[in-house]
Amino acid sequence: MDARDAEVAGLPELSGAERTLVMGVVNVTPDSFSDGGEWFEPDTAVAHGLELLGEGADVLDVGGESTRPGAGRVPQNQELARVLPVIEALAERGAIVSVDTTRAAVAERAVAAGARIVNDVSGGLADPAMARTVAELGVPYVAMHWRGHSDVMDRLETYDDVVAEVRDELSARMDSLVGAGVDTAQIVLDPGLGFAKAGVLNWPLLAHLDTLGGLGRPVLVGASRKRFLGHLLAGPDGDPAPPRARDDATAAVSALSAAAGAWCVRVHAVRASADAVRVAAAWGKAAGDFTDKSVDSLTVGESRAGGLARTWQDSQTCDDHGGSPR
Repeated sequence: MDARDAEVAGLPELSGAERTLVMGVVNVTPDSFSDGGEWFEPDTAVAHGLELLGEGADVLDVGGESTRPGAGRVPQNQELARVLPVIEALAERGAIVSVDTTRAAVAERAVAAGARIVNDVSGGLADPAMARTVAELGVPYVAMHWRGHSDVMDRLETYDDVVAEVRDELSARMDSLVGAGVDTAQIVLDPGLGFAKAGVLNWPLLAHLDTLGGLGRPVLVGASRKRFLGHLLAGPDGDPAPPRARDDATAAVSALSAAAGAWCVRVHAVRASADAVRVAAAWGKAAGDFTDKSVDSLTVGESRAGGLARTWQDSQTCDDHGGSPR
């Protein structure tokens, strides 16, 4: 069975999607690298989350502590004050909410407020109580590859074989989590792009997602607006492209990750990636079902705004050069 199809405990409505899921980022921080605190106030964060849902997000990931390179920690009470009202409001509106935290106490309070997923960039290493807490909560748990907090992680970028070492360290994390009582079905793995991997070492991880999928758990890819994309898109002066100028490249990574079997992509700009994963699903389905020329065989999942997906027949309302429908 494809790792993407492995059961994730507690998310029945997201099973059988036949495509990679899209997680939209809701930063409730004043110092995010990607948006500089644009969504810091609770009301604006909730409005932004609802906008991302409208653009096709399956999950909203709410975080109250920046993990940008060099960032320091914030007090726990401050993190709670930032995320709880946003999580509660979005959950009340029917969103599937993930809490982005490394603290067990924040995870517990967030789930009580309506969060249904815990996304921990430390994979349980930052807080020894996290594994036990997640085991008791029984919610899906995203365990990311991590070697240290944001203020030290760039000094920890030492690998002989980044793919093998990330795989082995994630495997060890899984063993530790399961040993602490976490059900294997709760675990989603994340290669930790950009964390103790500032530049070119991210590309082998993306090119070998199947190696991580070999651990038997779904894989989440979080490439959105990260430094390695900025370096790739650097201008003639060598300056990296700014974060928002990396969104097209992020969508390309989303499409390729989806084609490679990623369970979910985590992105700041949802619309393009929501389209990208649907393109990858349609492409993959056509490749597998090429002997079946029926319309149904070329229809993949739901449309971004809900309802039935468009089929190839709908495209006949466009001209041969991609003009607007009708």
